[in-house]
Amino acid sequence: MMRRTVLNVLSGLLIASVCLWGGSIAAAAEPEKATFAGGCFWCMEPPYEKLDSIEDVVSGYTGGHDSDPTYREVSAGTTGHYEAIQFSYDPLKISYRELLDIFWRQINPTDGEGQFGDRGSQYRTAIFYHSEEQKEQAEQSRAELEKTGRYDSPIVTEILPAVHFYTAEEYHQDYYVKNPIRYKVYRYYSGRDKYLEKIWDRDEKMISHKRSEKFMKPSDKEIKEKLTPLQYQVTQEDGTERAFDNEYWNNKSEGIYVDIVSGEPLFSSREKYESGTGWPSFTAPIEPDNVVEKEDKGLFMKRTEVRSRHGDSHLGHVFPDGPEPTGLRYCLNSASLRFIPLKDLEKEGYGKYVTLFKK
Repeated sequence: MMRRTVLNVLSGLLIASVCLWGGSIAAAAEPEKATFAGGCFWCMEPPYEKLDSIEDVVSGYTGGHDSDPTYREVSAGTTGHYEAIQFSYDPLKISYRELLDIFWRQINPTDGEGQFGDRGSQYRTAIFYHSEEQKEQAEQSRAELEKTGRYDSPIVTEILPAVHFYTAEEYHQDYYVKNPIRYKVYRYYSGRDKYLEKIWDRDEKMISHKRSEKFMKPSDKEIKEKLTPLQYQVTQEDGTERAFDNEYWNNKSEGIYVDIVSGEPLFSSREKYESGTGWPSFTAPIEPDNVVEKEDKGLFMKRTEVRSRHGDSHLGHVFPDGPEPTGLRYCLNSASLRFIPLKDLEKEGYGKYVTLFKK
């Protein structure tokens, strides 16, 4: 009996390891750099400094033609520099895509002459990439934002290669901490917060409220009555089903996949691909806000778990070894999903996703 138990444990570890990066235990990642220009660098520091996964956000100047510029020279608009911030981050704790999402929520990307109350070339917006991967993610992120129709004017934020970054004078570092009253007065009269509230806050609250009303997690009793034992084990107890022995790993039909618990839409067959792992795999979710990422240190390694936002169901994991255009592999459990064929989308209440399949 003891030998059988040990073999079962080893078998479970082996199955889970198939879905890892090349089957090896993930090593600690080297810190990576990120550089963003979003107008006044005083206002760009706070959103990133609040994150534990980021080290030492520095205000400075970049993208210009003079060396060792001073604030007086940059503010005159003659050196070609941008006011910018730069920091290091742990890619295992926060993704570059998440950093981009934060960036877009701090700026007006349609303004090519400055930002809010600050006018001039030194206050233009830009993303300075440190690798081709960052460049691709930035371009994709910008394109997706453009498609939302959120703005009345085109997005003009540039995506540029990172060049030398000059640290600004000490009194500019953590200005919002050193001079909280002056900072709050400046920020209020700059018009930044009023604009961002108009573009993001109210809209996001309304969307979140509508989604939470429609997609909710039932009581545990209801979940047990609704799900099979395997579905319950996977979604509620973070289990893993067998590879090549699950409902959707080889499903090639057109349609969408929703959370088995809440019904919230998650993935589409258009992003599904054959990964060779024996689990359904996707390159991207159709509703990114419905997919939550969490660090998973189980099985003696670090992985990124994905869960549904409203159902809080364990879905699987995401890995950076997928195909283009995202380079991601969402490796999921069929037991966490319900597949809705294209022909049934309208009657099931998911009619808006029919357009995804139009040629």
